[in-house]
Amino acid sequence: MTELTWKIRSSTYIHKGPWATLRSDKCEMPDGRIVEDYYVLEYPNWVNAVALTNENKILMVRQYRHAAGIVSLEIPGGVIEDGEEPATALRRELLEETGYEFGDLELLSTVYANPSTANNKTFCYLAKGGKKVQEQMLDEHEHLIVEEYTIAEVKQLLADNKIAQALHCTGLFYALMKLGELH
Repeated sequence: MTELTWKIRSSTYIHKGPWATLRSDKCEMPDGRIVEDYYVLEYPNWVNAVALTNENKILMVRQYRHAAGIVSLEIPGGVIEDGEEPATALRRELLEETGYEFGDLELLSTVYANPSTANNKTFCYLAKGGKKVQEQMLDEHEHLIVEEYTIAEVKQLLADNKIAQALHCTGLFYALMKLGELH
């Protein structure tokens, strides 16, 4: 089989921040050619979930996303903190963003948002048995509205291209397959 992996010869950090870091790698391709400046965005890993309540409703969150300049309808989730397991991060994020606790978590997929320029991955879960146990506990710059949808409504939102976040669409499609809802 043909070798495809590049070797990193050196890395230089251009910017280091809490949410994004930019580095420039000097790489050697398998055939010996050198790539002088390959820019890589380093992000923390993320987690999200298709969160089903005890009433079989899917919890979605609506919030403003500044980089795109849109109000986005999404599934709940967020950043995995250093040293945190994905399932632990998900339980924390679900509780903070929605006020719901979930008894059953199942990892559906692990995907990369853009493996050509970013190094992080997203763990997509199906969370079942959700019950509201508290009010939201949002971060300083978070403002989101929790909404409930039937499975049929979510399928229609996807069909109508009303969910713009690609990683969340991915999680929704995996969950709908798992639930036997895609025909």
